[in-house]
Amino acid sequence: MTGYYRRYLQVLLRFLPVAIAFLRDRRRFLLFGPSRHVSAAVHRDRAERLTETMLELGPAFIKVGQVLSTRPDIVPPTYVEAFATLQDEVPEDAGGDPLTVVESELGDDLDLDTLEPVAGGSLAFVYTVDYEGERIALKVQRPGLAAVIERDLRVIRGLVPLLVTFADERQRYSIENVADDFEEIILEELDFEREASIMATIEDNFADDERIVVPTTYPELCSERIVAMEHVDGEKITDEDVLADVGIEPTEMATLIARTYLQMGLVDGVFHADPHPGNLAVTDDGRLVIYDYGMSQRLTQQEQDDITSLYRTLVRRDVDGLLNTLIALDVLDRSVDRVAVRRVLELVIENLEGKSDVSWREIITELFATLHEFPFRIPPNVMLLVRVGTVGEGVCRTLDPEFDFIAVTRSFLVEQGVIESEVEALLADVRTDLQDSAPALARAPARFDTVFGQLERGELVVRTDPVEPTTGGVAAAGDAIIAGALIVATALLTFHHQPLEVASAVLAVAFLGRYVRR
Repeated sequence: MTGYYRRYLQVLLRFLPVAIAFLRDRRRFLLFGPSRHVSAAVHRDRAERLTETMLELGPAFIKVGQVLSTRPDIVPPTYVEAFATLQDEVPEDAGGDPLTVVESELGDDLDLDTLEPVAGGSLAFVYTVDYEGERIALKVQRPGLAAVIERDLRVIRGLVPLLVTFADERQRYSIENVADDFEEIILEELDFEREASIMATIEDNFADDERIVVPTTYPELCSERIVAMEHVDGEKITDEDVLADVGIEPTEMATLIARTYLQMGLVDGVFHADPHPGNLAVTDDGRLVIYDYGMSQRLTQQEQDDITSLYRTLVRRDVDGLLNTLIALDVLDRSVDRVAVRRVLELVIENLEGKSDVSWREIITELFATLHEFPFRIPPNVMLLVRVGTVGEGVCRTLDPEFDFIAVTRSFLVEQGVIESEVEALLADVRTDLQDSAPALARAPARFDTVFGQLERGELVVRTDPVEPTTGGVAAAGDAIIAGALIVATALLTFHHQPLEVASAVLAVAFLGRYVRR
């Protein structure tokens, strides 16, 4: 317990200077005084200091930073960008020596004289080693990390009440749930048997696609702390000239990456959630290699359907569908003021439609920034898929600055039958309008007959006081009514197998011309 309190105090002191700076933004003298304006440069400096602090505090806080880089409900855009750099920056001395894990668990199965270190991560180290005549890779968890991370997660949970006290009211709902989200994601990433299982599933899902390489696992060597897999050489996808060397256009590779992740998340329901440049590579023959499946997820069918709906409604900019989807995903509480949220979402859509080049990151940032007015949170599964879209789009735009992630997503959803093409969507809207109007149109002749009968019998008198003199009188009004009736008839007759609507349309034009001439 003493270790917990010592760590709590250490973490509190490390974050205290930045915390005081944030408090002074709200009240210049902490307890009183006006708020103060802070420039973007100052926020960037603070974000960099926070990033360095997380690196120094170790693996659990590195993972916290990575998760926060996908939480626009809590973290402003400047800080999101800074925390995203934690993907590749890892302290070399985090945890104990992973070699001791290899020796204790696989010392009798492998020739450890052939063991060579390759790379280090916040939770694990990667080696290559000979096994049954082949070179394989071992992802080895740093020893002693589980206990350290569990302690730090308790510290983070202990800090949440303090954060809630000083947070804006609109952020409290998210912060109160964030500790659970951190714990779920980080502890799952510590489960290497789960990671190996997900790798095997994703490999099976892409077995028929020769462009994608998912390293094959060796179940007999895998354990809670080791993932043994095929060793696949590849060049980092963002390295200069790497695509030119294998004869692939940047746009082609960017499209392949986007479609691969859309396939995993929206179709297969099992996805790799960490598509940063360090985890994507290109082989000598131009295939895409995906490494490190620690941050990955399986979706239930309902979650998959709801998240697919999120992508569909955002791409189509369907306000009502988006509102229903956000509630279904538990992003918004079911008791939320739907009218107020709908009004806000309409503003989001209007803002986006006013831009010629809209990125997925802009859509998500605009959406969640606007939802700050309401109590909302981003559940872990939604957060990871949002991360896939934003981080993946960033990689794609690094390869091709003009890459249109939204267009590729729309095309993919059309191919999967999730949304219609633009023409089909227009026809569907017209069809729906006509279907909705058909009952009223079917009852129209009977109602006209009733009204005309009342007029003949003098039971109905219509009086009007014209605002300005009319030129055509009753005859002109009759022409207008007949022209309108013929237009409705033309719309209905278009569904008949004979071209009867032609005659109706001609007559409608004729009577409309008579009305205009009067």
